[in-house]
Amino acid sequence: MSHLTIPKTYKLYIGGAFPRSESGRSYEVVSGKGAFLANAAKASRKDARDAVVAARAAVSGWSGATAYNRGQVLYRVAELLDGRRAQFVDEISSAEGVSASAAGAQVDEAVDTWVWYAGWCDKFAQVAGAGNPVAGPYFNLSVPEPTGVVATVAPQGAKGGSLLGIVRTIAPALVAGNTVVAIADEARPLSAISLGEVLATSDVPGGVVNILTGSPAEIAPWLASHADVNALDLTGAGGLDWVELEVSGADTLKRIVRPEPGIPDRALGRILGFVETKTVWHTKALI
Repeated sequence: MSHLTIPKTYKLYIGGAFPRSESGRSYEVVSGKGAFLANAAKASRKDARDAVVAARAAVSGWSGATAYNRGQVLYRVAELLDGRRAQFVDEISSAEGVSASAAGAQVDEAVDTWVWYAGWCDKFAQVAGAGNPVAGPYFNLSVPEPTGVVATVAPQGAKGGSLLGIVRTIAPALVAGNTVVAIADEARPLSAISLGEVLATSDVPGGVVNILTGSPAEIAPWLASHADVNALDLTGAGGLDWVELEVSGADTLKRIVRPEPGIPDRALGRILGFVETKTVWHTKALI
């Protein structure tokens, strides 16, 4: 007996929920061979603003969690992603036109990336912070803190794996306690929204990660100029007019990571790009 195949509509991931675009727009996602795969929501300016609102509301809870707890949460994401490996292999091989073994290698690398950054959650502060020498009976401590809401653009097209690319932009920003609004690979967004499903069923609080699908050229300028976005990761925006995005971000004093070549995908610098340093003075007890 034959059955009717119902193509899945991949929605946005905002505030822990999966809404359609408020504009009602969607676009077709095709395979590496040009065959129809699914419909995906095409995010609008209003969707981007909603994602920033959700991310801002989640900052205090996520940054207020202990570093050890954040590490546990990110490790749990890796576990759940690995548990849905077959689904991601199918989506990646269909969308990118690669073999199942190549897709599997990408999923494995994405899992390893989550684990690598999870391990840094309760360690990076020891490397980035310091006890500074001062001339007086005081302690002077440099303490790293999250910058706040980080907007990211995942690598587009052939410049990075559709799953691995977005994981590499989201994971390092979460380590210090930032929240994220991420723009997925426009042509290959399916695994990014499936990653949202993993996050929604993990211990990551709603709003900590928000994923938008659609045109980065349309959405990114609104995030770059948004006064409530504190940092802008343009690592995957090399194909856009990223200089214009950088100028817009500078108008609101954002931390900006440029799409410069040679930046390792797993590096302490990827974490510290979204960290502010607070200096604390404290009087020494006099005995």
